[in-house]
This record gives sequence, structure tokens and C-alpha cells, in this order.
Amino acid sequence: MSDFQNSPSSSALVLFSGGQDSATCLAWALERYERVETVGFDYGQRHSVEMQARQRVRDGMARVLPELADRLGPDHIVDLTGFGAIGETAMTTDRAIEIGARGLPNTFVPGRNLVFLTCAAALADRRGLEVLVGGMCETDFSGYPDCRRATIDAMSSALTLGLDKPVPIDTPLMALTKAQTWALAQRLGGQRLVELIVEESHTCYLGDRSHRHVWGFGCGTCPACELRAAGYAEWAAE
Repeated sequence: MSDFQNSPSSSALVLFSGGQDSATCLAWALERYERVETVGFDYGQRHSVEMQARQRVRDGMARVLPELADRLGPDHIVDLTGFGAIGETAMTTDRAIEIGARGLPNTFVPGRNLVFLTCAAALADRRGLEVLVGGMCETDFSGYPDCRRATIDAMSSALTLGLDKPVPIDTPLMALTKAQTWALAQRLGGQRLVELIVEESHTCYLGDRSHRHVWGFGCGTCPACELRAAGYAEWAAE
């Protein structure tokens, strides 16, 4: 997490995909900042489920956290379909999910978080928002190098230099396991927030909304589903 000290008038832009992690981050930001906006990125995902989930989670957030609803500002969508086409990964093309020659899963979109953070910083600058909030996590980072603490710190430094002003990046999930992320959601919004994340957020790489599990919708076999399911089971057992 950044060393930026919040003030009563501080504001944030949440990188918001509509998945479990970003939904938890949105609730976390609403608890801390008086003004919160969200940004999503259309990078040519192989399914539209993720983009549809975003609005349902945003709408639900106002219901489950009514005392914070007035802090939630506009949502923004950035078209990055040209960028997504460059990688030709399992996230943007219809291909099997597997481990590539570099030892990284082919769901890794090269440079995705770097581009997302750059675009978010530009938007935040225009909107007068002080802090970026992202759900990157190196504990359960699935082999993605752009989710590591060192990467995020380097991006914050580069953006601070490039924009000639502080660009703090808060990552509240960075050191948490998936079980701890479920626990954080419960602390932030109780069972109502947990239920919103189960029912409306979407994490499955294959875009499956036909299979309902105790932890939410998904194919149940892709790496994202396996991670989410294992975390839920561990949290529920505790």
C-alpha cells in the first residue's frame, strides 16, 4: 500500500473489472475516500460477461453500503481493444489455457496492468482524483509479474515523474490470500457484501455464468475459478 496519507477530502479512482478483487477494493475505497470513481477497460476480452458484471456490482454496492452510497461517483470505460489484440492471449482469443514457454500462464496479457495504470493516472489527473486503487496481489498473483509489489511501486514512481505530481497507488489486497480477501469483504460490508460478490461479480476466465457454486458463478476448472473456490473454502472453514 502506498504511503499517501488520506485527508477528509481525498478522492480515488478504482480500477474496476467487476471481479471479486476489484469489488472488494471498491468497498475498501468507499470506506476511506469521500469521492470515489471507477474505471473499466475494454481490451477485447473473449467474452462480455466481465463488462456486464461491472455495472451490476456498482449498482449493488450502493444497496449493500447505503451509508457510503453518496461517495460513489461516475464510472468510466476506456477502449483498449487495439492493445488487447497485440498479446493474442487466452484472455482475448478462443484458445486453451496453458503454461507458456516462459513459465507464465497464457492468460497473462503482457503489460496489461502497466497500460491500465497509465490510462487510469491520465484519467485521474483530468478528473482531479488523487489516488489510484487496484486489486493487484502478489500472494495469489497467478504468475503475473505485473501484479507484484515491486512493479506497482515502480509504476507509481514513473507516473509521479511523468505527471510531475504524486501518483500513489493503493493495493489493499497485495499481501492477502483469497481467503483473506473474502474475510475483508465481510468486514467491510458484512454478509450482504459477500452475497453481492458471490452473485454478481465475475472472475471466470471462460465467462461461464451457467454454473452456480457456493463461491459464485464460473466454470469451476479454470485457474481463476480454482483460486476463488479454494479461497472461499478456506475462509468458510475458518
